[in-house]
Amino acid sequence: MAQQTVTKEDFESMLLDSFVDNDAAEGTVVKGKVVAIEKDLAIVDVGLKTEGRVPLKEFGQAGRDGTITVGSEVEVYVDRVENAVGEAVLSREKARREESWVKLEAKYNDNERVEGTIFNQVKGGFTVDLEGAVAFLPRSQVDIRPIRDIAPLMNVPQPFQILKMDKRRGNIVVSRRAILEESRAEQRSEIVQQLEEGQVVDGVVKNITDYGAFVDLGGIDGLLHVTDIAWRRVNHPSEVLTIGETIKVQIVRINHESHRISLGMKQLQADPWEGIEAKYPIQAKFTGRVTNITDYGAFVELEPGIEGLIHVSEMSWTKKNVHPGKIVSTSQEVEVVVLEVDPDKRRISLGLKQTLQNPWEAFAEKNPVGSTIEGEVKNKTEFGLFIGLEGDVDGMVHLSDLDWQKSGEIALDDYNRGDMVSAKVLDVDVDKERISLGIKQLAADGLADTGASDGTGLRKNAVVTTEVIEVNDGGIEVRIADSEVTAFIRRADLSRDRNDQRPERFSKGEKVDARITQYDRKTGRIQLSIKSLEIAEEREAVANFGSSDSGASLGDILGAALKGRDDK
Repeated sequence: MAQQTVTKEDFESMLLDSFVDNDAAEGTVVKGKVVAIEKDLAIVDVGLKTEGRVPLKEFGQAGRDGTITVGSEVEVYVDRVENAVGEAVLSREKARREESWVKLEAKYNDNERVEGTIFNQVKGGFTVDLEGAVAFLPRSQVDIRPIRDIAPLMNVPQPFQILKMDKRRGNIVVSRRAILEESRAEQRSEIVQQLEEGQVVDGVVKNITDYGAFVDLGGIDGLLHVTDIAWRRVNHPSEVLTIGETIKVQIVRINHESHRISLGMKQLQADPWEGIEAKYPIQAKFTGRVTNITDYGAFVELEPGIEGLIHVSEMSWTKKNVHPGKIVSTSQEVEVVVLEVDPDKRRISLGLKQTLQNPWEAFAEKNPVGSTIEGEVKNKTEFGLFIGLEGDVDGMVHLSDLDWQKSGEIALDDYNRGDMVSAKVLDVDVDKERISLGIKQLAADGLADTGASDGTGLRKNAVVTTEVIEVNDGGIEVRIADSEVTAFIRRADLSRDRNDQRPERFSKGEKVDARITQYDRKTGRIQLSIKSLEIAEEREAVANFGSSDSGASLGDILGAALKGRDDK
């Protein structure tokens, strides 16, 4: 046989081919054969120019129980074709990891569950073995609720959901919680389908909050709101319920989309609001207990489940701007009067002050008009004095009722807060809660100088000439001519024409005619009106000098009337 000559070019070509094969083998999983076993190492031939050593422990149980023997075929990962001592660097663990990555990526893309084992705790969570690949399980993804003891879950094969995979970085993030939530959602859906609104079921109080309690209905929770625990007011659910207690509840409402269930306990009891109008008639008196106090009033429990509101305006006859908490206190027993009942809105309006006599009525009974009283000056204003009276009520002395001879403002300077004064009762208006008093009426009748003491000079509807002695925003104060009698003409009585009802159009010293609209000789009180005089003159003019039927204008009629009066 002729000997074949190997040229230099052939040698270079074969050398390059070997490098190509070696490069292709690195970083891949290849099949090899165990050619020898030395102590705890397996010598594996993967078809390269050299063999590699792989620790038997990397083969798992197969390496420990002797299943790996000379001649066994195994898959290994080629890290490097040749190291410093000329051996191939092989790894069975990396081969298993590569195999796992391929399987895991397929399941991740198909959104399938994977099985793994939690084997170690690290910062922020745990590590999970997914058949060779190591994944990270965040602490928040372990369970639906925070879990304190992880020990029962360690080294136990269980399903996980892959949330994220990054092969370049070698990162896998898994969740156990997602599996539990999916399972619970399926379970909840099945349970909800079996429940109906109005159904009565047993449940276990699972958790208590400020706004209610969560009740376990056997795999699904329902909310028992604090307002549905009892017909009466419940300030906090813990007053009635305890965790772990078994209670009977009615299903009030079911949301099939969100699987939320609303529960009620009071619905299992008779509604105390039925026939409420007959039980609590208007103006009837009852005794109740104050359960809650707010800025606008106080709630009073009349019976379990029935509460009424005493509005702040119905608490006291005389204390108008006081917080309800200064009049009543929580848990206090109070007597109240029913003012209004609205069964549709489930509201009862109560009154506290109505259980006491109206102090203005009491004052009027004890002090009729014309009687004399004594009191302390509580306040001094630009229009008069406020006098404190018996029964914690106030009476007012108007400027015009201070003195017969002095003007109101001058007479006002004679009084100070705290002074004790006597006054005559001029009028009591119970509905408007007003008491009018007069100080000047206690002195000699200033009308005596007018020759009117017999009633012929000054009388109701008589016309008098007055002199303006004071002007203010509310009207004008005048003195009747040839007397020391003063009176106050209100703004509304200054003219029949609204545009002329301006006090500023009058000046001190000006003479003004007015009509007496009220004169009480007993109290000495007199009221004047320019408006009333103008209306009376107009009527008289129409009657004496023309009418609307005659075709004469009102101006013509009044002109003739004024001329006729001047001619007299």
